[in-house]
Amino acid sequence: MSSIQRSMPHTIIVIPCFNESERLPVDEFVSFCRSDNSIEFLFVNDGSTDATSERLKELQSLNPSAFRILELPINQGKGEAVRQGVLASLDRKADFIGYWDADLATPLSEIPEFLAMFEAHPQLEIVIGARVKLIGRKIERQLLRHILGRISATMISLTLRLGIYDSQCGAKMFKLSDELRQAFAKPFRSRWIFDVEILARYQSLLRRQAKMIENHLYELPLRQWIDVSGSKVKPFDFFVALRDVLEIYRRYRRDN
Repeated sequence: MSSIQRSMPHTIIVIPCFNESERLPVDEFVSFCRSDNSIEFLFVNDGSTDATSERLKELQSLNPSAFRILELPINQGKGEAVRQGVLASLDRKADFIGYWDADLATPLSEIPEFLAMFEAHPQLEIVIGARVKLIGRKIERQLLRHILGRISATMISLTLRLGIYDSQCGAKMFKLSDELRQAFAKPFRSRWIFDVEILARYQSLLRRQAKMIENHLYELPLRQWIDVSGSKVKPFDFFVALRDVLEIYRRYRRDN
């Protein structure tokens, strides 16, 4: 791990935050940045109504060079918070830009593993986390969420015509490129299922260059993922997400 960290390229991780004052694991962020100074975190406060803003300012004061804050005046949804964070990071000379869930269900210790995949496979444009429950890995998901996740994953695979296992894991990383700029240039149609639209946009952009996304996308099985209580995603959102997947499918089919 330490050998990977020493060679880490400049990376910015966007952390979307909405009412996270009680769930934000400040100590974990501080400890991680103590061991590596090539990682920046951009916290996007998505119009929180609790003490998230104050909590983020306290965190920033502990390491101003590692922690930045982008304040959105009103809540716009996770997808737009991520998009605004990526757009704000594009001109900071980073080699890679990613986004991570604020509750660190995916621990920060996975970041070097993502970067190692880019190093090992230079053709990659995207590395995404996959919550695959294998022996030796600590993947803890609520049963209902797991079942709904597998149903939605099947629909998403059919939508994209891509055998993707877990498009909705909140840990993704992208190589800085023109495709990244174009994929995040316009607002997403869905507040929650925006991950699918990102992949659909990349698929369309690469296809125009006679490239197949399968050669530039990698699903990385996570060593650890723990379902943290207090998630903003509720079971009913599954049905909203399915509606959005169908809308993305209609749009994607027209564009391709």
